[in-house]
Amino acid sequence: MAGSIEIGSTAPEFVLSGGVLRDGDFTRGTYRLDTERARPLVLAFYPQDNSSVCTKQLCSYSSGLEQFTELGAEVWGISPQDIDSHEEFARRNNLRIPLLSDPDRTVAKLFGVAAPGVGLRRSVFLIAPGGRVAWKHAALVGLTWQPLEKLTTELALL
Repeated sequence: MAGSIEIGSTAPEFVLSGGVLRDGDFTRGTYRLDTERARPLVLAFYPQDNSSVCTKQLCSYSSGLEQFTELGAEVWGISPQDIDSHEEFARRNNLRIPLLSDPDRTVAKLFGVAAPGVGLRRSVFLIAPGGRVAWKHAALVGLTWQPLEKLTTELALL
């Protein structure tokens, strides 16, 4: 696993393909960290589309999306699955957040959350305007996730 990103450091730049479900349409596109420097960004790394825990986590973030947007933040989910898998996952669960594909775990390695055997560790990074890592959590065991309330509390402190 690459070195872990420290709080206060600048988040590494990346570009990933992904898509977002809006009004029944799944729109594919390119997501660049450098285009999000003006507002807070939540990066939620998750191991697997359609797994029980990942589904619960991303459904909670999607159903609480307005709480993030009220704080000016966008939420991106990142996992190793391809965009077709992300589209099926989003449609099945009505997920309203962009789901990004990191098949080689390149971005997971940049953030220090790639893990042999499981792909990546369930992790969340809050990126402040300007690109600084303001808060992070990487689970030792991926059976739990950071709840919406914790993330919005940390975002409100930015």
